[in-house]
Amino acid sequence: MSKPGKPNLKEVAIRDVILGENVTIVQPANIYGCILEDGVFVGPFVEIQKDVRIGRGSRIQSHSFICELVDIGEACVIAHGVMFINDLFSTGGPARGNKQLWKPTKIGDRVSIGSNATILPVSICSDVVIGAGAVVTKDISISGIYAGNPAKLVRGMDEGSPLSETSI
Repeated sequence: MSKPGKPNLKEVAIRDVILGENVTIVQPANIYGCILEDGVFVGPFVEIQKDVRIGRGSRIQSHSFICELVDIGEACVIAHGVMFINDLFSTGGPARGNKQLWKPTKIGDRVSIGSNATILPVSICSDVVIGAGAVVTKDISISGIYAGNPAKLVRGMDEGSPLSETSI
C-alpha cells in the first residue's frame, strides 16, 4: 500500500490589487494583479485574474470567473456564474500557459450580462444586455438585447417596448 501524498494547497487571496474608493469584496474571493475602480462590488466565490480592469460602479456577482485580459467598463453588472474565456483552443487544445495564444475581451459601459453567460474573447459596445445562459462568440457593436447560443440580437435598446418573457 502506498503512502498518501500531501496536496499542494493554495490559499484564496486578495493580493497585488489596485483598489479605488469604496470597493466591496465579499469573501472568499480570489483576486490578484487587477484594477478595481471606485465603487466596485465583488460577490463571494469570484476569481478575478491579473491584467483585468473592472470599471467604476460595476458589480460582479457570486461564482463568476474573469480571466486575464478582460476589461470591463463602468456601471456594468456581471450576474452570477458568468464565465469569461481568453483561450479559443486555436491549436486544437488548450494554450497551456502560452499567453501569445490568448485573446482580450473588452466590455463597454452599462453592460449587463445575465447569469451563466459565457463570454469568449470579444468586444461588446456600451448599453448592451446579454441574456442568462447566452454564449457570446462574436463582437457586439450595436446596443441592444442579445440572447441565445450563439448570442443574437433580440431587439435594439431604442425600440421602446419592454422585453417580455415570450420574446426570448
